[in-house]
Amino acid sequence: MTTLTEARPGHRAAGGRSLPVRVLLGAEQDPRWSRPALWAVLAVAFVLYAWALSGNANEYYAAAILSGTQSWKAFFFGAIDAGSFITVDKPPLALWVMGLSARIFGYGTWSMLLPQALAGVAAVGLVHSAVRRAFRDRVLQGHVAALVAAVVMTLTPITVAINRDNNPDTVLVLLLVLAAWFCLESLRTGRLRPLLLAAFFVGLGFNAKMLQAYLVVPAFGLAYLACAGVPWLKRVWHLLAAGVVLVVSSAWWMVIVDLWPAASRPYIGGSTDNTVWDLVIGYNGLGRVFGQGRGNGGGGGGGGGFGGESGAGRLFNDILAGQISWLLPFCVVTLAFAAIMRVRRLDSGDGPSGASWLVWGGWLAVHYVVFSFSSGTFHPYYTTAMAPAVAALCGMGVVVMWRAYRRSRTWAWALPLAVAATGIWSFVVLRRTPEWVPWLAWVVLGATLVAVVVLVLARVRAQVAIKVAAIALAATVVAGLAGPAAYAVSPLGSQINGTNPTAGPSTGRMGGMGGMGRPGGGQFPGAQQNGQTQGDQAGRGTRSGFMGRGGPGGGVSDAMSEYLVANQGNATWLAAVASAQQASGLILSTGKPVIAMGGFTGSDPAMTVARLQSLIASGQLRYVVSGQEGGGPGRGDSQVTSWVQENCTAVDGQDGLYDCAT
Repeated sequence: MTTLTEARPGHRAAGGRSLPVRVLLGAEQDPRWSRPALWAVLAVAFVLYAWALSGNANEYYAAAILSGTQSWKAFFFGAIDAGSFITVDKPPLALWVMGLSARIFGYGTWSMLLPQALAGVAAVGLVHSAVRRAFRDRVLQGHVAALVAAVVMTLTPITVAINRDNNPDTVLVLLLVLAAWFCLESLRTGRLRPLLLAAFFVGLGFNAKMLQAYLVVPAFGLAYLACAGVPWLKRVWHLLAAGVVLVVSSAWWMVIVDLWPAASRPYIGGSTDNTVWDLVIGYNGLGRVFGQGRGNGGGGGGGGGFGGESGAGRLFNDILAGQISWLLPFCVVTLAFAAIMRVRRLDSGDGPSGASWLVWGGWLAVHYVVFSFSSGTFHPYYTTAMAPAVAALCGMGVVVMWRAYRRSRTWAWALPLAVAATGIWSFVVLRRTPEWVPWLAWVVLGATLVAVVVLVLARVRAQVAIKVAAIALAATVVAGLAGPAAYAVSPLGSQINGTNPTAGPSTGRMGGMGGMGRPGGGQFPGAQQNGQTQGDQAGRGTRSGFMGRGGPGGGVSDAMSEYLVANQGNATWLAAVASAQQASGLILSTGKPVIAMGGFTGSDPAMTVARLQSLIASGQLRYVVSGQEGGGPGRGDSQVTSWVQENCTAVDGQDGLYDCAT
């Protein structure tokens, strides 16, 4: 019988199997169960990410994707409207992926969100591959670790929620996992090309979510400096070359846009001066970390945003704990154990390399620090970027601690300690919502006690080990994965909140932005309440069918949207409204371009009196919606509001609508 610490006999090149057979069943030297188990995990991941997607999506990005199917110019710039007045507040790479699918298959929820689900599944497969290859000679340990990592990645609650949405984080995670895979490959082989590819994919991640992509760079750089199998000067040269690739792959779109004449391209949403550079260092950069100026735009205020107050305990608070923290105690014990083993040179050398620990451990540590202490806008779904590191560390940790448990009485404490810490923390998290599946917390606590007791007894009496190993293993799985699995399946039963997708039950608060009204996300303007949106209840709902509005402000009534469509004439834009929240709903319900004068937050200085006068004089715009809930047009420029009210004619029967062509 093959044990966990033995390789299967008959190791040889995989050439004995054809490519289709290797894809389906794995290489000949692989354990027979490994590849079928991986396919089963990937199938579960696809179901979790793709089941019942109808109605899911952030309207803000959905409108930009629809506009991109109507105009290649809007597609390239990531404009929210097909007339290309203003862009979304992120670079457009993730929108391109969904937009191309919508162009090929026709615009709809499935064509938009299926690429997201597939990207999530691909990330699971890549984490599996990276962890497996971290072990020498494809021994059985590597396959076990890889399978554990794939399961953890699949069942991370916030990852399930965000992979069912159209936010850019899903594409970002896939690109960063690709970068980690190539970085580890470079460290394993000593070749430069994989390192350059790693830098290239991080740069692509920058074009999905800007500076957040760079949070993995310190871990990659440190691992390469410490562990690369080339001389020191060559390591520095390789990192400099990778830096050049990183800059080019990051900056090309930004440079093109900022060099493009501003008069012939859309305003850069989220910026203060109509440049992507300002967006990088401000709204989507330092402002998110330090909470300065416009970096708080669209957030929750008070420095906490949607994720609660900043501080060392943020990831364990009532908002975020159920999304990402379940296995963080296990990761802490794993990293401490691995560090002790390597410092004391007690590892056997056939486990994960030091580079693997540095890459995944550094990834997790940097994200923990930045996410915990950032003072700007912070959404729970940002933490999905931690899932690959958590998954990899759990997979590697299970194997190395099990091996130490079996081999050494001195270090046998590590695995029971990790199981105990994980199970107790899961119990604490589940008891924060005692009305939600009330029995689950006690099952987890019981399984934790059984697992720890059996693991301890098995070390005291060797003959017990074989008899009860299956009991200990089953109890350990329940203790570690029951909580996140229960949270992970919850988004399948209801539409997620597109603006702030989360999984699991209500915690009663949402970072100062109101309570969470149902499983699967916080309750915000536009979110469902008893089958109706708040906007519908107020008589201002849209007909788009999407959850989660793209920003602050009210909607536009069906009667007003019908009036605008009937009277648009030859104007380029159906109307101009205050913010992207209003514009996105109107774009999705009518399929017509709508100007969001204030961008996502309603305060972007995109519209001026002179620009408005020019659009009206040229016949490109006729109607302006002013006085709606959330403020008038261009809330950042009261002069625009005053000009509209003084120089345009209020339309009878359409409250807040002004005709500027009369």
